[in-house]
Amino acid sequence: MNLVIDVGNTFSKIAVFQNDSIVDLEKVTFEELFFTVQKKIEKFPIKASILFSVNHDAEELSAFLKEKTCFVKMANDLKLPFSNNYGTPNTLGQDRIALAAQAAHSFPFQNLLIIDAGTCITYDFLDDQKKYLGGGISPGLRMRFEALHNFTAKLPVIIAEEIDFIIGSNTSESMLSGVVNGIVYEIDGFITEYSKNYKDLTVILTGGDAQFLSKRLKNGIFANSNFLLEGLNTILELNKTND
Repeated sequence: MNLVIDVGNTFSKIAVFQNDSIVDLEKVTFEELFFTVQKKIEKFPIKASILFSVNHDAEELSAFLKEKTCFVKMANDLKLPFSNNYGTPNTLGQDRIALAAQAAHSFPFQNLLIIDAGTCITYDFLDDQKKYLGGGISPGLRMRFEALHNFTAKLPVIIAEEIDFIIGSNTSESMLSGVVNGIVYEIDGFITEYSKNYKDLTVILTGGDAQFLSKRLKNGIFANSNFLLEGLNTILELNKTND
């Protein structure tokens, strides 16, 4: 079994994989992370592990995993199931690498657009020869609402909620319409433009806001909230040793 750990800004996800399937998944705070990982290793026959952490110092956890498992630290120079044709490959975010890895693994030799709707919205494209070409980055839902509040004098703090209107009848509704509908139109627009240039495009939507947005999009998509974890597991499988 594999242990896959994604350390986020607020919460961390810990997944236990049997081959390609998640058999156990838990979301914890960073303070709870080390203890929870210990419990997982006690409970499951974990042979290998991978850790992805951008903003937190996880050296103690890395040392523990290296002692207990065949450990892989997520990095830009690992073996991947696609060729990285990004102009500056060393600057490509490791989360985007993991998403591209899973797309190449799950949908081989297809034109692929992976949309990760989280803090930022990232667009990543692989062609049908498994070449990663790049994509785009824009602000996510929460970031857009916070920007409206922080960079104006009077706009309130609001959060995303279900809406069925275009015309906002008050300030909060206008903000909701602008942000929620704006993101939907943006994503649909990107999908339409990619589809013009690349036939038989497969679109994968993931990230924290994926479920909220998926029902609103006109274009057909494949939604999977655990795609990043699956990508990390795919990378682990390619890079772990058999010792």
